[in-house]
Amino acid sequence: MTADDTHRVLHCACLRAGLDPAPAELIRRAENSVYRLPGEVIARVGRSGQAAAAGKEVRVAHWLEDAGLAAVRALPGVDQPVDVDGVPVTFWRALPPHQEAADPQLAAVLRRLHALDPPDEFALPELAPFVRIRDRIEAAPTVPAADRAWLLGYLADLEDRMAELPDGLAAAVVHGDAWAGNVVADDDGTVWLLDLERFAVGPPEWDLVSTAVRLTSFGTLDAAGYARFCAAYGHDVIGWAGYETLRDIRELRACSYMLQHAWRGDAARAEAERRVGCLRGRCGDRPWRWRRVF
Repeated sequence: MTADDTHRVLHCACLRAGLDPAPAELIRRAENSVYRLPGEVIARVGRSGQAAAAGKEVRVAHWLEDAGLAAVRALPGVDQPVDVDGVPVTFWRALPPHQEAADPQLAAVLRRLHALDPPDEFALPELAPFVRIRDRIEAAPTVPAADRAWLLGYLADLEDRMAELPDGLAAAVVHGDAWAGNVVADDDGTVWLLDLERFAVGPPEWDLVSTAVRLTSFGTLDAAGYARFCAAYGHDVIGWAGYETLRDIRELRACSYMLQHAWRGDAARAEAERRVGCLRGRCGDRPWRWRRVF
């Protein structure tokens, strides 16, 4: 959607929810467009056709609150998600001032999450590690045809490898996208879970790989920091026989995300091209030091 489309959807959703959309402030525009509204309210405008995921996010938020884990809180008194021409909009209480969680804080909250029994009130889906990757690759406007064909072939190979994943930790409730930006800590030290739309049941290793690849793939975490993460969680996923498979899927997800946004400017396009080059073996050995553009 264009920015004008997003503003129109937000305006309609706010009116239906009894909220004032006029002073909405854009906070972030990525997978979802996130706005701050008066009264410490946050609005998330999702993607077309993603109403089920948005509804699950609201249900997960209520379940986590009942389970005693700090997470974003859905705004009470609003029937959510609000559907505007197929685009879901959800409303949330703003968090207190916060910053990205430290790695031991992230590990500790994941350990608590993975120990929870799945909710009784609704069924969580099985983990879907490849969601949207194919669509992103096929729709990417800047990727050359040869690279697109290679990426789709690599995706098919990873799907086969995922089907043969070796045994590991017992299946558990997983966040699904547990990188540091989706787990934050406030000034009192409370750790909050954000972006709940990928919650699922699956291998806990999937959540742990998000931190491990910062050491092995992207070079944004040093060995000492990773050791603190492992100590806080009680497990080192890098030593597991299935690590390379989940690592490679995480890398491809990060690459496909950048391909989706490559049209947004020279920096995004250059980073997308670099990520494809790394996966194709053109940029040397890991770690590759990919940059966060958005």
